[in-house]
Amino acid sequence: AGVSAGGTTEDGFSLPFQVNHLGHFLLTQLLLERLQSCAPSRVVIVASRAHCAGRLHPDTLGRPPPGPLSTFQDYCDSKLANVLHARELATRLQGTQVTCYAVHPGFVNTELFRHAPLWLKPLFLPLAWLFFLDAAEGAQTSLHCATHEGLERFSGRYFADCRPQEPWPPARDDQLARALWEASERLVGL
Repeated sequence: AGVSAGGTTEDGFSLPFQVNHLGHFLLTQLLLERLQSCAPSRVVIVASRAHCAGRLHPDTLGRPPPGPLSTFQDYCDSKLANVLHARELATRLQGTQVTCYAVHPGFVNTELFRHAPLWLKPLFLPLAWLFFLDAAEGAQTSLHCATHEGLERFSGRYFADCRPQEPWPPARDDQLARALWEASERLVGL
């Protein structure tokens, strides 16, 4: 599950960052021992091509950005965090037979934009109906990464259209991935 709506959580994080990244980060951490005991196993993290507009700064991680486009920026930041999470998780799990992948499902006609401003909804509805994928089509890359044989060498990579793709340069920054991991551990209390 994911969220694109803005807002701040009870504990002061931006809603998209907490739901789309911190929640998944914590769940993955809590399941790691089990995943390793059941190896070979896989973690598939649903990211988005929106990661290309993400900007992460470990010192302000999870705080809502200022400005009129803050909700969109929050969403993009959370999706960049997803791609970096998969990258760092793969690095930390090398040799364990637990692999992970960040996936862009495509532009899927879901309820993701239900909280969009009213003036945007008339634009989204026709576009979604005409151009967006249905849920079954959008699930294909996730299913591919979860079940396809021979993907182990691509652990930590970003996938779209059932193929490894080159993510935006900040999503390939190992130092940023490590800093995000360490900050995420602190933020979730690990």
